[in-house]
Parts: sequence; C-alpha cells; structure tokens
Amino acid sequence: MNILHLLGRAEPLFDADVRRFEAELSELARGGRFLVIGGAGSIGQAVAREIFQRRPRALHVVDISENNLVELVRDIRSTLGYIDGDFRTFAIDCGSAEFAALLRWSGGYDYALNLSALKHVRSEKDPFTLMRMIEVNILNTIETVEQARQGGARKYFCVSTDKAANPANLMGASKRIMELFLMRASRELPISTARFANVAFSDGSLLHGFNQRFAKRQPISAPTDVRRYFITPRESGELCLLSCLLGENRDIFFPKLNEQLDLLTFSDIAVRYLAGLGFEAYPCATEDEARARAPELIARQQWPCYFFASDTTGEKDFEEFYTDAETLDLTRFASIGVIKNPPVYDNARLEAFLETVAALKARGAWDRGDLVRLFHATLPDFGHKDTGKFLDDRM
Repeated sequence: MNILHLLGRAEPLFDADVRRFEAELSELARGGRFLVIGGAGSIGQAVAREIFQRRPRALHVVDISENNLVELVRDIRSTLGYIDGDFRTFAIDCGSAEFAALLRWSGGYDYALNLSALKHVRSEKDPFTLMRMIEVNILNTIETVEQARQGGARKYFCVSTDKAANPANLMGASKRIMELFLMRASRELPISTARFANVAFSDGSLLHGFNQRFAKRQPISAPTDVRRYFITPRESGELCLLSCLLGENRDIFFPKLNEQLDLLTFSDIAVRYLAGLGFEAYPCATEDEARARAPELIARQQWPCYFFASDTTGEKDFEEFYTDAETLDLTRFASIGVIKNPPVYDNARLEAFLETVAALKARGAWDRGDLVRLFHATLPDFGHKDTGKFLDDRM
C-alpha cells in the first residue's frame, strides 16, 4: 500500500527542510546521547529510526510494550544495521523506580524525547482511564522534564497534538495542560514540542483498524463528516527530530498547510484504501447489514462498509494546528510552521490542578464529573464537546 498515494500526495512533506538542515542534524545527532521515552509506539519508532540513522553516541529507548520494542530492534537491524554508538532498549515504565535507576546508571542524556501518551479520544469515557491519561500525559511529563534537567540534558522534547489547539476533547485538553506545564519548566531547561496531524496507519488509529478489519475479513466503519490532516510515520519522526534539534526554547512545530496537505474524510480514505486492494467499497445502511453481508460481498470483490455521521464525544469536525492568539513563524522552514511562545501560564491554576489531582488520588475514588470539572477549571475556555456517546459504542 502506497501511503502517499492513499493520502493524495506525490512527495513527502518535509524532504526540502530535511535536506537543507541535514548537515546540522547529523552533526548534532553524532555527538549526542539520546533518550526516547515511549519509543515503541508508531511515532516513537519513527523518531528512533531518524536518530539511529544519524549514528548517535547513545540511543536508549524506553517503553512498556516489550513486543513493540522487539519489533523496533528487528526493524532497525533489518534495514539500517548497526552503529558504533550504544543502542539499547528497556521495557520499563517512565514513571517507575526502574526508570529513575536507569537515569542514574546512564550518567544522563543530552536530549530527552518524550513520545509517550494516551492519545485516543475514546480514553475519556471513564474516570479510571481519564486518571491514567492525566498520569501519562501530564504528571509523567512534569517528572521526566525534572529528571532530564537534573541529569544535565541540553534539551527536552515532548510530542503534543493538533487537538491541543482549541481542544474539544479531554485528550486534547490534557495535552494543552501539558504544554502549559512545559512553558513553566522551560524557564530552567530548553524545551520544544510538535503538534501534528493523524499519523497514517499508526497503532490504534482508524487507518490501522482498516488493516485489521481487512486481514480479519470484517466490515470497515468510518465517519463521513470528520475531516483530518494525515502525515506518514516517517514524516512524524522527521518533524519531531527537527523540533528537538533545531527548535528554540518553547517552540511548537507543526506541518505548514500547503497544496499537498488537504483535509480528508475517513470514509473517502476507506474507499481509496479498498480500491488499492482491488475491492469496491459497498456502503451498508446499518452495522448489522455490514456484518451479515460480509461473506457474500467479499466473495464478489466488494467490501462491506458502514459510513455514518459522527455523533460521539470529543470529535471536532476539522483539525487545526494553532489558534488566533498564537504567534507564528512561517518563514524559517519550507513545510513547517513554528509557534513562538512566551513563557505565559497561570501558575495558580497549575498548582490547583496538581493539588486537586493529588487529593483525588489520595481519596482513591472519583467520578468522571470530578475530572471534567478539573479540566474546565484549568482551561477556562475549554470547549468540551460531550454528546454522551463514545467511540467504543461504535463498530
């Protein structure tokens, strides 16, 4: 499957910028010691590959997914081979005592890149997963920034999301709150980040679900009215590396909108995807029809699809990378915009957020309303779109 063709593009987005800055990127990477947190996910693996191929002094990758770490090593060995630098993976949680021990053993890193996240809009359906989202997206970020600073890091990079711009869901709001804590931490350690679009076929994404449904000969389900920007896994790795190595303190990198980057609906991509595999998309009126007719339709080179108008919590109709209140630099890079941030944050709100989370955790019981109110108190302009329906209620 040609991902670029599926996305309606002929060329990778960031080739011109990578070529222009390759000498600087390679020089910084060759002399650097890198820690990649959450490096076994789709974006993390792409970042690790970008660093590895520039032959760093050390590249240590941490993730809780042991199986995906194994695949990362196999993938790198099968394509890029070996380097003289110290390349290792560690199947540990970045919030654990084992992680703290690793940092002491390592002697510190020049660059710490945090790619760990609970990234799904569907994760806001219950208070337990929501508290885990706060732990991973916010509290672990605060802790790993401080650990990087104490270890003498030159730079900390953390991936954000386009959903942090005018967030409509709690996942995006968690990342926006994370950005505010990063603004505060940037007074003591240089920090940059990146907001970007959906990464096509990343683990757990709807497009990755298309692969799973096709392999299992199951119907494909997709909304007709949710429009998204898409980048490839390689492009996600390039954008993160460019931000980490070339971004100034508090910069947020994002893909610059141009004629190559168009908003696409998931249903349109589903039709293209199936055509690329030699099947005609066959729209069904209901989920039940799609399930019932799957064997019959697939046998005649048609694929059952259930296309629908979205009505679930947290889904924005379209994506945006920045707000009207943010200052942009659109001149430095050909295909990348940069949000230039002053260190502006409400310290009282951030402290109140941490105190409330600590109190809820100490109580050992909470409900979803507690956490929704906390997000609204921390982000007064939060436009939460709550319909009472969730993605897990759909096929």
